[in-house]
Amino acid sequence: ELENQLAIKSKTLDEIKQSLALTGSTGQTPGALSLGTAELCEMVDSILSQVAQLKTSMQSVLEQWRVYDEAYAEVSLTTTRYLYCIDQCKRSVVSLETLENQVKTLQ
Repeated sequence: ELENQLAIKSKTLDEIKQSLALTGSTGQTPGALSLGTAELCEMVDSILSQVAQLKTSMQSVLEQWRVYDEAYAEVSLTTTRYLYCIDQCKRSVVSLETLENQVKTLQ
């Protein structure tokens, strides 16, 4: 979205430069006008460069989040499996009397 806005503003700036160059009717001297447009062009180039750097950084961050999400899903699944296993492997609480009866039955 930011890149699109910058492209639109850059087009507008180019149109203004062409319009002023064709009409030549400004209250400023041509040198001052060209200095202002040159500064604006430099600012646009600087902003475009910053946007490119930001885009690269954001892609890196998105890749790191993707890796994190995959690792989190794997850890979550493993944890769920272990909790299920622990729940299934719990020994039921048996009283001493019940154990004695089982021993007598087995003997």
